[in-house]
This record gives sequence, C-alpha cells and structure tokens, in this order.
Amino acid sequence: MVDRTLVVWDDALAAHDFGPGHPMAPLRLELTARLARELGLLDAPGVRVAGVRIAPDELISTVHSPAYVAAVRRVSADPRLVDVAHGLGTDDDPVFAGMHETSARVVAASVDCAEAVWSGAAEHAVNVSGGMHHAMPDRASGFCIYNDVAVAINHLLDQGARRVAYVDLDVHHGDGVEAAFWDDPRVMTMSLHESGRTLFPGTGWPEETGGAGAEGSAVNVALPAGTQDAGWLRALHAVVPPLLRAFAPDVLVTQHGADAHAQDPLANLAVSVDAQRSAARSLHDLAHEVCGGRWVATGGGGYDLVDVVPRVWAHLLGIAAHAPVPPATLVPEAWREDVIARGWDPPASMTDGSPAWYSPWEAGADPSDPVDRAVLATRRAVFPNHGLDPWFG
Repeated sequence: MVDRTLVVWDDALAAHDFGPGHPMAPLRLELTARLARELGLLDAPGVRVAGVRIAPDELISTVHSPAYVAAVRRVSADPRLVDVAHGLGTDDDPVFAGMHETSARVVAASVDCAEAVWSGAAEHAVNVSGGMHHAMPDRASGFCIYNDVAVAINHLLDQGARRVAYVDLDVHHGDGVEAAFWDDPRVMTMSLHESGRTLFPGTGWPEETGGAGAEGSAVNVALPAGTQDAGWLRALHAVVPPLLRAFAPDVLVTQHGADAHAQDPLANLAVSVDAQRSAARSLHDLAHEVCGGRWVATGGGGYDLVDVVPRVWAHLLGIAAHAPVPPATLVPEAWREDVIARGWDPPASMTDGSPAWYSPWEAGADPSDPVDRAVLATRRAVFPNHGLDPWFG
C-alpha cells in the first residue's frame, strides 16, 4: 500500500546536541515533533511515521571522503579530540560524544525519505531533522557535520533519477549542496538566501551558475538584508517556478530552514511564519505539477527555538500530509503548557498575522528596488541557459 506521506522521526534525532549555549539546540526538534502530534498531523490519513537507522559509512561516503568520515568517528568516540582541519571542534561545530551516530541518523532519515518517494512507497516524505546543507565533502561547516541532503540526492541519481531539483529556502546559502553537484547537469540547485555581503557563508552570488558542462544548474538569489514577506515571496516566484518547469525534474527536494524569519537571532531577513507556509504550499503544488508529486522535504536552520521553528515545520508537515493547518489555528494548550513548564513564552496561534502577499514579477519589475535588482541579476545569469527570457520568462 502506498503512503500518501512518509515522516521519518525518532526521538534519537534530537540527540544531535552541540552543547549548552549553541544556537542549534535540540529543543527545536523536540517541540516541532510534539506540536505536530498535538495538531494531529502525524495521525492524519495516509501519513506513516517511520523510525530511523544509522547510515553506514559506505552511504555517507558517496558524498563525503572516507578520511573525513573517519575523522568524525574519531572525535565522536573521544570528544576530547579536535580536528580543526576537518572543521571539527570549532565554535560552529563543537565535538560531542556520539556525533557520528547522531549525524548518520540524519543522513539515513533523508535517504529513506528519498527512497520512499523514488520507489513509489510514498508520494511525499519529510525529515525535519535534515537539511544540513553546509557540510562539505571533507569538512564540517556551519553547524552541519554530514550533508544529508546531498547524500539523498546522490541516492536518487544512483537509483535512476535523470534530473533532481533542489530548492533551498534557508536564510544561508546552500553552499554544500551546490558544491556537491557543481559539475553535474542532472541536479539543479536553487538557493534563496540573504546576501553573502551580510551573512555566512559569504557565497551564493548570481554569477555562480555551475561548472563546465553544467552551466545554469546552480541558481542563487542573494537578497538584501531586511527583505520582508512581499520581496521574499516575489523573488521565490520570479525564479523557482519557471526554472522548475523548464528543467522538468523527476523529483523535487526542498530545504525549509526557518531562519529567514524576522525573529531569528542569527540573520537579517524579516520573513513571517505565514510567508514560509505560503512558500511550502507553492513548492508542494509545483511538485505535483512538474514531477508527479514526488517531493522530499527537510528542515534546516532556524534558531528561534520556540516561537518560529516548531510552527514553520508543523505547517510544512501539514502541507505534506495534505492536511494544511489554517493559519488562525490556536496552538494546542497541552503544547503551550509544556513550553511554559520549560520556562519559555509560547505563541498563541499558528500565524504571525501576515497576509503573505506579494506582487508577481509579471506585474512589472522596478530596477531601482534592491530586491528586484537581485532577482534580475539571477534571471540574467541563469534564464538564458534554459531558453527563458530574463525579463519576461
């Protein structure tokens, strides 16, 4: 029997803990899972929740070098060690006991999602613990140890997918996934992020469009700091749908980092929960339009642990389950009580009260507007590679 939606979740995924004070606290995953349960999303018709395994080294090494995997294993077994050459033991990526095992579970969760969608066992699949898009083949970077998304995409290619599209909504450039497929025309990576002029990792410029033989396969929209809902959604819709339709992927993989939100402490965009919900709905609809509904979705960044991340990812789960949560829905009281008991002030509802409105590109562009300039730079750099007009598509 085909599941409409597969959700890979196990409490062990929340063991990915860099320690006290680190922005990527496992609380955000714990609260997301509990909120989804309280909203009834994990029990919705057609939803199956699957446990998680530890990915074998052979699978991880389809993207990461064996030497790097061995380095992660060493520091994982003895957290007194550091290996700065491999990015292990830095402020961003401190070492902790069991680092390899917890990171390998995240990889397995995303690969299992990809396998379920590709095999037809599920139409959509979600791993909110995934989206570790900064990890490079030979080093950790930006809170990311293993690049689960890149391993999952590589698995899809190994299983016979001819083309895979990846859309990254995290406020930070999806540099690790882009690097993994820089020379591969079978994979289109699209990243909508805050400009590297003001944010880590300092990359993701519109002129970065892919390696020799893969020109136009890397797509970067570098938005100015302060971009709000209308500009963010306008940029997304001006770039992603026309390219997805032209590329015609077999599978759509998306990363839903929640750190573009106005309250995120590590970035400078001003995007609401409502706009991120709207973006997830649009990507869901595009998956049905361009690739028969084959959609793999992951989490990603997001460091407002209570007010933002659980709501954004609960909305994602609801959309993937074909049971979208109306924005005005009140947050379940049991969840609120749990949050209060932990010493936090919980949100009251599933909305920020934003209309999530935007003016479509087709209504006319304004070259004096910084968001439109960013969008036009991307369209000029990439669209001609796909037979599209930069101004009119």
